Amino acid sequence: MSTVELIATILGGLTVGSALMVVLSTHPVRSVLFLILTFFMISANYIMLNAQFIAIVNIIVYAGAIMVLFLFVLMLLNLSKDTEPKTSVLMKISAAIAGGVLATVLVAALKDAAFETIENADNTIGLVEQLGMLLFDKYVLPFEVSSILFISAMVGAVLLSKKEKQIID
Repeated sequence: MSTVELIATILGGLTVGSALMVVLSTHPVRSVLFLILTFFMISANYIMLNAQFIAIVNIIVYAGAIMVLFLFVLMLLNLSKDTEPKTSVLMKISAAIAGGVLATVLVAALKDAAFETIENADNTIGLVEQLGMLLFDKYVLPFEVSSILFISAMVGAVLLSKKEKQIID
């Protein structure tokens, strides 16, 4: 096993472990913190796949903005064991059976799958420089149209949020 395979295996195990802790944790704030850790592990996997731009966007958007929103809402709601709905034993058994059926279907689907590696892959795929060159070379018109759309949305949001001054005669 090479070093890259070892690091990828360790990152995959940490990703799955932190994702399991999201589901198995009883405290909501701890679940969100484990979800942030899961997003960081996914970003590390993206970096291993030479997709640095996707890794940074994943950290900024998901681990940064959305998880801060989740933490704010959880702390605002102040959830406790008393507010948690009670689930019956039958509900837990049916959830375990459904999870087992899903796992069986996934194993059966992946059993005969052929996984092939690309020997001569381009090392520049996923780099920010290549993305920029592609955006400003082949897709310059859609890029400029989307920038006009975004700036008009920002101006519209500012105009809608601006308070009107009342004129008193």
